[in-house]
Amino acid sequence: MTVMPAIEPSVVRTALRKRYLMCRPEHFAVTYAINPWMDPAAGADAGTAVRQWEELRAAYLALGHEVSLIDPIEGLPDMVFAANGALVVGGRVYGAKFTHAERQAEGPAYAKWMLENGFSEVLEPEHTNEGEGDFLTLDHVILAGTGFRTEIAAHQEAQEFLGRPVVTLRLVDPRFYHLDTALFPLGGDNVAYYPGAFSPGSRAVLERLFPDAILAGEQDAAVLGLNAVCDGRNVVINAEAAELIGTLRAHGYEPVPIDLSELRKAGGGPKCCTLELRS
Repeated sequence: MTVMPAIEPSVVRTALRKRYLMCRPEHFAVTYAINPWMDPAAGADAGTAVRQWEELRAAYLALGHEVSLIDPIEGLPDMVFAANGALVVGGRVYGAKFTHAERQAEGPAYAKWMLENGFSEVLEPEHTNEGEGDFLTLDHVILAGTGFRTEIAAHQEAQEFLGRPVVTLRLVDPRFYHLDTALFPLGGDNVAYYPGAFSPGSRAVLERLFPDAILAGEQDAAVLGLNAVCDGRNVVINAEAAELIGTLRAHGYEPVPIDLSELRKAGGGPKCCTLELRS
């Protein structure tokens, strides 16, 4: 069950205008399995994925956000998951180095786009990391996941390059193989998360850092309800996460439900499709 701490009914949330990078899923398919969500025998429909992705992009534009696009590359069906392509903080780009061979060409592709679009400080990483899949940025700290994809050494590498404190969190449930499948920032100083995705020590860290966090239940987490994007007021979220949507609304947020069920066949949701470009 989702935990709903008491709040003042007069809370007013403020939306901040964001700039996002996205990749149209023209070549989307499920032809291999690198996480528990993927079933090559069941496959996926690229046409449906494109229609759902277009609804996500339209939602961002309707909320006043800027959306830039990177060209999809044939043979990279997961390139639609732009969040994995880099971590961008203060105009500096910490590049991605993917765990699985099937995705390794995505890192250089995203780094090239950054260099061609005004980002001059781009670090080619030494250590395996999957961008904003495992790095989530708040006002004063970056939360960093490990356990399935990103190495702890990458957390240290990112901290040195970006000059921001990085807090390591260990993931223990393979369904939540990236941090952004189990937690999302609510504005710049709070988060929502599913406790069952984390090791006991990491849960204790989250409880200490975020005593007022919104805690999601397993049912909402299991439809990737925490793979969401918040601009401080509006939360773009998988439509199936009904209880979490109600909890967010009760806390003064404005949920924007989106159906990304086709992309979920590869383990992705709104956040997976969305890389924030922070100047």
